[in-house]
Amino acid sequence: MTHLHKTLDIVALGEAMVEFNQRPSSHAGEAPLYQQGFGGDTSNAAIAAARAGARVAYLTRLGTDRWGDHLMDLWQRENVATNAVQRDTQAPTGLYFVSHDAQGHHFSYARAGSAASRMQPQDLTHWHDAIVSSQWLHLSGISLAISASACDTALAAMAHARSHGTRVALDSNLRLSLWPLARAQACIRQAVGLCDLFLPSLEDMTSLTGLTQAADIIAWSHAQGAAQVVLKLGADGAVASDGHHQQKVPGHLVTAVDATGAGDCFAGNLLARLSAGDDLWSATAYANAAAALSVQGYGAVAPLPRQEDVLRHLNTLSKGSPT
Repeated sequence: MTHLHKTLDIVALGEAMVEFNQRPSSHAGEAPLYQQGFGGDTSNAAIAAARAGARVAYLTRLGTDRWGDHLMDLWQRENVATNAVQRDTQAPTGLYFVSHDAQGHHFSYARAGSAASRMQPQDLTHWHDAIVSSQWLHLSGISLAISASACDTALAAMAHARSHGTRVALDSNLRLSLWPLARAQACIRQAVGLCDLFLPSLEDMTSLTGLTQAADIIAWSHAQGAAQVVLKLGADGAVASDGHHQQKVPGHLVTAVDATGAGDCFAGNLLARLSAGDDLWSATAYANAAAALSVQGYGAVAPLPRQEDVLRHLNTLSKGSPT
């Protein structure tokens, strides 16, 4: 294993997209309005980590369209390094739409054949420097799901990272609209075996494994090879485990209006705090607070809190004031 000086904290790999998020209509019967923003789970996590003070880069392919230009501008504004991002003249940047109802938020995608879905394992030659110079490589189930070549690329990147002393974090982010359950089960199980930190959600893991109890899901995750596991429970908080000790971090009582980017916010802040030297339990508590703040605004990126916001929130809680 090669140990190089780590000049980055987190490098994230996946598909970034342009978001159109439904806003409430002011009058009954009006057509819904959509606010243009940005999304893509690992991109959201990268921005969340940068807002938390981490040194971050992003790895993907974008179209040479204006949407791709807007994403490059976004990352530069958010202090996410873009020097390894590739532009594809043959394919578009992906789009998605978010609608809301009493059952929560719902996604509709226009991403088939996107530039990111055309990632290839040979792209690692462009990404080598970023991966080996980072403390963490962050990916998700969506990074694996968008195409067979993207899955091969993600798995190769994970193996490459670990061989160069870069730890790997994987968010389950199961989207069964993107691939069949049997393939998702096989690929995610393989990926968990290549990660150092697994970030599953209770809902994802029940779909993937049939397990419904937190302790069973955590045991399954360790059995696949993940040394650390943080099981996300939504409004109920999270359970963190290092294989020897488990600790529940309770949720925060907040008024949620849009949970689109909450899990990504959690992942980015968790990795930022681990990179800064926090232990797993402290990092999980910080990430949980950040995610609670993020659900109070619309869109995946706009509500992501900055470090001072999270510290103020935690300070308020420690004094026993209402959230």
